[in-house]
Amino acid sequence: MTPDQILKLPSMPAASPSYPMGPYRFINREFMIVTYETDPELLRMAVPEPLVPNTDSHVLYEWIRMPDSSGFGDYTESGIVIPCTFNGEPVNYTAQMYLDDEPPISGGREIWGFPKKYAFPKLETCSDTLTGTLHYAGQMVAMGTMGYKHQVAPGGVEAQAKGMTRTSVNLKIIPDVDGSQKICQLVAYNLTDITVKGVWISPARLHLVPHVNAPVADLPVKKIIGGKHFISDLTLPHGRVLFDYLKEA
Repeated sequence: MTPDQILKLPSMPAASPSYPMGPYRFINREFMIVTYETDPELLRMAVPEPLVPNTDSHVLYEWIRMPDSSGFGDYTESGIVIPCTFNGEPVNYTAQMYLDDEPPISGGREIWGFPKKYAFPKLETCSDTLTGTLHYAGQMVAMGTMGYKHQVAPGGVEAQAKGMTRTSVNLKIIPDVDGSQKICQLVAYNLTDITVKGVWISPARLHLVPHVNAPVADLPVKKIIGGKHFISDLTLPHGRVLFDYLKEA
């Protein structure tokens, strides 16, 4: 391979790149999000400065079913998102993510710094119940349940689409060849080309099990706020650096 050919590769390995060049389009992406209240001190410990966690101590526990994802395929994801502020601007911080597909694990970590690990999440409709589960290393670490499409969410698809444009933030850490940190950044991105096909709210429950390698239960459930279910098409573009710890330190 020539240097020019090498510089045009989208990802490793060179013989068969794990993912193509973005942006990445998602069709019929289905979300179940259970919002709950947790311990404020534990929440502060989970959020990297200079982000500030929301004053209500709310956490969003998510399951996302992605049957048609350009460059990534068909997979399901589950994890924790924390509403925060950065310099007063509302943002969503992705704290933990678990999924069952190698390309979005590699791409998510290498491009945007998503905190992705390999696990077995599942989102399905079981009779009258929308059900999400997460298994890691042979053990169930999360289960969420929600009534199926009880009522349309306030504001409908327009309000949901607007909410999805909020800036999302990840903590990206990539080591150098000597083991020191080469990249240590807060990376921001904003979803684009959003079409929401339906959005519903219903009563919900969430059960989290302590696990050393999938510590979702480190932010314990104190009170369930509610459940939201929606289906959308969207585009995930490349990101931008919001804060560089190596330059600011």
